[in-house]
Amino acid sequence: MTWRTPRPACRAWRWPVWAAWARPGCAATWWGRCSDWRETPWPPCAGRLWPALSTWSAKSRSSPTSSSPSVTGSSRSTAKAVPRVVEILHNLEVSGYSLEHSIMGVSNPFLQVRALRLLRVLGQGSEEASEAMNDTLAQVAMNTETSHNVGSAVLYETVLTITAVHSAPGLRVLAVNILGRFLLSRDRNIRSVALMSLLRLVRVDQSALQRHRATVLACLRDPDPSIHRRALDLSLALMTGANVRTMTQELLGFLETCPPAMKPPCASGLLFAAERFAPNKRWHIDTMLQVLTMAGSSVPDNAVSRLIQLIVGAGELHPYIVRRLYGALACDISQQPLVQVATWCIGEYGDLLLADSCEEAEPVQVEEGQVPALLERVLQSHLSLPPTRALALTALMKLSTRLPGDIDRIRRIVSVFGSCHDIELQQRAVEYNALFRKYDHLRASVLEKMPLVRAEEEEGAEVVAPGGQKRAPFSTAQEEPSQVADLLDLLGGPPADPLVPAGSDTPVAESLLDLLEDVTTAPPIPPLRVWEGDGLRLDFAFQRPPADPHLLLITASASRTQPGTTSGFLLQAAVPKALQVQLEAPSGTSVPGPDGAPLSQQLRVRNPGQAPLRMRLRLAYTPPAGVPVQETLEINDFPAAAWQ
Repeated sequence: MTWRTPRPACRAWRWPVWAAWARPGCAATWWGRCSDWRETPWPPCAGRLWPALSTWSAKSRSSPTSSSPSVTGSSRSTAKAVPRVVEILHNLEVSGYSLEHSIMGVSNPFLQVRALRLLRVLGQGSEEASEAMNDTLAQVAMNTETSHNVGSAVLYETVLTITAVHSAPGLRVLAVNILGRFLLSRDRNIRSVALMSLLRLVRVDQSALQRHRATVLACLRDPDPSIHRRALDLSLALMTGANVRTMTQELLGFLETCPPAMKPPCASGLLFAAERFAPNKRWHIDTMLQVLTMAGSSVPDNAVSRLIQLIVGAGELHPYIVRRLYGALACDISQQPLVQVATWCIGEYGDLLLADSCEEAEPVQVEEGQVPALLERVLQSHLSLPPTRALALTALMKLSTRLPGDIDRIRRIVSVFGSCHDIELQQRAVEYNALFRKYDHLRASVLEKMPLVRAEEEEGAEVVAPGGQKRAPFSTAQEEPSQVADLLDLLGGPPADPLVPAGSDTPVAESLLDLLEDVTTAPPIPPLRVWEGDGLRLDFAFQRPPADPHLLLITASASRTQPGTTSGFLLQAAVPKALQVQLEAPSGTSVPGPDGAPLSQQLRVRNPGQAPLRMRLRLAYTPPAGVPVQETLEINDFPAAAWQ
């Protein structure tokens, strides 16, 4: 006995529809028989509509921008196809319950999904087609139930279609509200899909998304890692200047209790949002301190430097900041980024701890001996990293000028680390010990407070923020007047013109001279009298090595023109950014009288761009009278042969 399956046929197409339904591979053949489908009324059978919508959607997506005649003809027929697909969707929406095609109260959801996907393709880039489907999309969005996954699937396709075409603003708000209802679902898959869809709509209609801000924040408490990760991304994207305070409080609470894997993205997002939307400096600094306290080592690498730069620029808040950081450091020294900021701030502004100039911070009774003891505790802690110890040692040295009563204790602590196993820490301790012994008269100027330093980017470079936003580079502003700042100022000016390589049209005579350049002897560079005063004279002698034309050797000679000996002689130099300078060790620290040999020191100046040579010098010495003297010089009259 042979079983036979009935073959329902449609007289309009005269082709067995069951074959295309049962075998999707035959859909293209079936479509070829139905090339004139636009002139044929839609059949009442849902099974016949499925392959038609699927194939037309595939053809529309395959070559939407092609200029071939066949695709051009299909594009012209889009205006005729949209009303027919809209009519099908409308009929499915208003039709009653059908035992064969309805699932969970939704009329033929598979066909609705196919029709919505086809409308999404046909409506892209066409305002006329989008306007024709607005009413039907609104009807589907409002009449479909979401109590089951079937209705949620149809609504999700409706939302994707609304956001893909040129829909009306009210319809987009309706789509956002549907996704907001999805966030209240018990199904975690539906909530995850809603969060991803809302994140894509942040830049399109953020005002509509702000209404669901509380629901998004509630998703942060979901135990599913994928959900609270997407909720964190969406929460950070919803932060604006108007809601930054409330959103920051919620995210700080999440940062305190979130898993360790979530701390780095949360801390990074909070720091960027605080920098972008901070209402004032004090709130910005307080927020960054809370992030450093809760996140610990999970903060970005540049968080410490950014906070230090922010603290330096907030001069009126220094008493409040140093007291708060001192209290945080006294309670916990395990959070290394916070300890690094606190030790730096105590080293710079430790004298403010003993002053009663802060009325806003909580009263903290600090004795002079407690501050070095706290930094010594940081140095000896096994939790402190090498960079933290280096900052603590430098902070102790700076406190030797801020808190003179503890200088003997500080000297003893620094000398202990002169034999430390850490090379960096040992080098710092040895240099600081030398500063105590040999150059104690310069210690106050070397360890003075840091000037206001602004972040510098390379010329022409773009700065990309974590959120993908680009900022233009900003130039360095005029720094505060300071002796150290004057010395370290690199005489910023216009960069030197780069050397232009010789082209192929170089004259033969120039080429011949280039070949003979190594043989000819360069003319000598005349010496230069740099400075004279207090019976002391400083001269420069120049020499250019033949093997390296970009290198200039300067021999600085200090001699006395009057009887007596000058002690503690120190020479420091700075050049513009286009040049590089390196100072060799001097022949001594004392300049004898006229009968003695002069003190000499060599400076190596590299000038690859042949920029005009300028230099700023600082001289420190003690004349025979015994009073230390400091002189700052600026030299702009170098011989042209020294840099050309």
